[in-house]
Amino acid sequence: MAIRFDRPVSSAARFSRLLGAFSLVLALAVLIAHRFGGLATPYLVLLLIVAAGCGLLAAMLAAVGLRSLWVSGAEGGLAALAALIYAAFPLAIGALATERYMTLPAIYDVSTDPASAPDWLSPPKSDQIWLKRNPVTPEDREQQMAAYPELTGRRYEGALDRVLEAVRKVAKQSGFVIVKTSGTTEPAKPGPGDDAVADAPGIIPVPTPRPYDDDVAKLIRGANGVTLQATNRTLILGLRFDILIRLREEAETTFVDIRVASRYGQHDLGLSAAIAGDYLKALDAELLGIAGG
Repeated sequence: MAIRFDRPVSSAARFSRLLGAFSLVLALAVLIAHRFGGLATPYLVLLLIVAAGCGLLAAMLAAVGLRSLWVSGAEGGLAALAALIYAAFPLAIGALATERYMTLPAIYDVSTDPASAPDWLSPPKSDQIWLKRNPVTPEDREQQMAAYPELTGRRYEGALDRVLEAVRKVAKQSGFVIVKTSGTTEPAKPGPGDDAVADAPGIIPVPTPRPYDDDVAKLIRGANGVTLQATNRTLILGLRFDILIRLREEAETTFVDIRVASRYGQHDLGLSAAIAGDYLKALDAELLGIAGG
């Protein structure tokens, strides 16, 4: 009489495959809906957390199924392996976001001029829904300087209009959409009765250290400068950021500062600093040869 051996079946392994597939489909669906549809960023964050949680649970159930396969030869090894493959993508997103959330400061706004960050021409407005956000504080600027010490403004030995042309070109290449502009590159025109002082120097240098910030300093700095406000979306996730680029002509040089802020949430996961840094590096390359210290 033939002996028939019935292998046990691991229910955990089979369920892990379904849960892993669900986590993958959910992650891909919300990413596409956010990037190309109208899904709001707070809902994207919430649904990605759900997808990562489902992926983690699928991985745990797959581990139980693989253990059953090893201990009792239970069926479900292929299902457990498929679950791990399906869950890899949402788990990778969750792991990367968690690592950045834990190691980087909880800020959403960075500026190359922490002492006197450029003011928004049109303050960004967004419905945070379930996310929470606090106003930018001096402590936030201190955290920024500690986390991103390399994020500083640029001084170029060139006229403002020449630097502005490069600023616009690099902004377009970086995918920035300029939505508002303020200021002028034109020097002040002489008024009636100015002939008597025609021999006076056209520019009188006023030694104003950059960290110094009062009404007089702001007036001097804003006398001849341009400010550009733009928006940008990241390539894959489609996250929205607001950008401010300020150019100030100082003697025979032009100083460029940039401010980048994420549109939603208190923590930008370091993306604002990455956008600002990449832009400044591209601008340095564009203006190679006239970049100053």
